[in-house]
Amino acid sequence: MKILLAPAETKNEGGINRPLGKENFKFHELFPFQEEILKRYEKHIHSLNLEKLSQWFGLKNLKEVEKYQQSLYTQPMMKAIQRYNGVAFDALDYATLPAKAQHYIDDSVIVFSNLFGVLSASDLIPNYKYKQGAKLPEVVVEKYYNENISSFLDEHLGEEILDLRAGFYEKFYQPKHAKVLTFKFIKEGKVVSHWAKHYRGKLLRQIVLHNIQNFSEFMSVEFDELKLLEIQEKKNVKLLILDIV
Repeated sequence: MKILLAPAETKNEGGINRPLGKENFKFHELFPFQEEILKRYEKHIHSLNLEKLSQWFGLKNLKEVEKYQQSLYTQPMMKAIQRYNGVAFDALDYATLPAKAQHYIDDSVIVFSNLFGVLSASDLIPNYKYKQGAKLPEVVVEKYYNENISSFLDEHLGEEILDLRAGFYEKFYQPKHAKVLTFKFIKEGKVVSHWAKHYRGKLLRQIVLHNIQNFSEFMSVEFDELKLLEIQEKKNVKLLILDIV
């Protein structure tokens, strides 16, 4: 069972000094596509003045903008699962997990990225800024990745995929053959949006602590603060509606 996760716009700084190259990535076969987008990204950010770049990044602090002008190829690297620090990643709290649970994540979690397309949790990446939905010239990034990585992922992710991504990242990849579990979180009868990120991270933490290996094991576990209300099924996808209690 593989687990798909969305990224976060906020990231941790620092890391280890290591060149950015295909050796940093689990899926070596996909690096040429990632490198194509990286080249377009760097060309674009170096073509803009600070004011326009601040708009593209969605940043008001010009010192922050200057920091992200530096080439990604010269930056320190960090595991993708530790680089991101948004709501879901705070709830997951990777650093406090036991070594066995961390290894589970490194091996089984796939993080989608506006810049890199698809990452294994253990892939080493630099700190970067790429606002969701921002456009690069002459390429629609999510469409480019969808066209170039989908067949590979269908072949390599296995028969069961637990999808914890936000809906936007379905534009990068939708499993065609695997059985898929997706989730909707309800509180007091209403669908939660922002806090859904928190519960995705919390759910992932419980999955790895229980060492859940397949859908059958997943369905047999009672998760803290979550109660199954309904299952909706369409083709190869089951939507689990979970009540936050």
